[in-house]
Amino acid sequence: MSSPQTISKERKVNIRFLVARILVIAIYAAGAIGLSFPEYKELFEFLTPFQLIGTTCLLLLFHKGWNDSFPIFGAAAFWIGFGSEIIGIHTGLLFGNYVYGPTLGPKLWEVPLVIGLNWFLLVYLSGALFSKSVKNDYLGAALGAAVMTALDYVIEPVAVVMDMWYWKFDIIPPSNYAGWFLIAFIIHLIYRKANFAKENPLVPYLLVSMILFFTILNFTIV
Repeated sequence: MSSPQTISKERKVNIRFLVARILVIAIYAAGAIGLSFPEYKELFEFLTPFQLIGTTCLLLLFHKGWNDSFPIFGAAAFWIGFGSEIIGIHTGLLFGNYVYGPTLGPKLWEVPLVIGLNWFLLVYLSGALFSKSVKNDYLGAALGAAVMTALDYVIEPVAVVMDMWYWKFDIIPPSNYAGWFLIAFIIHLIYRKANFAKENPLVPYLLVSMILFFTILNFTIV
């Protein structure tokens, strides 16, 4: 039989999770609505980096695998993703010829700092889908990278309209998706090999909210 203290603690956890779910859904719903109206588009574009940072912080509140392996994975995801973008911006290799716009905030070497966070977040979300159901690390990494590539396909048209980045001649080359899959696969493999608990109850809510957000904007602003 559970003690009153245990029941009280479980209730607090449940309330905190409910609030987090509501916040995630509200943040992405407000963003989708705000960006769909031209008079509010500039404001919500300005808020985009804060949306990314805020939802990542919410996700980490429910992360359970806080050990030495997790920050190593986090740093690897950030810097491999960020580094690949630096290479892409300055050489045209990996993804094709593109430049970043002002929407994603402060830049280092012409790449917004939140891009590294975005790589971490997307690998964390898509990796969690297969962390238990797929035992083979290489297959799990490939599946996670495939999910990220499919999501990038949905994001790309919206990103251009929102001044996140621009492609040369306004053409998204096939190399973008090939390069995206390759870098995502490498980071996913590190994620799979890293020894930390990968269950997070907020993952499906954040991932679905993100997919719906970009899907809706493909119809309303693209």
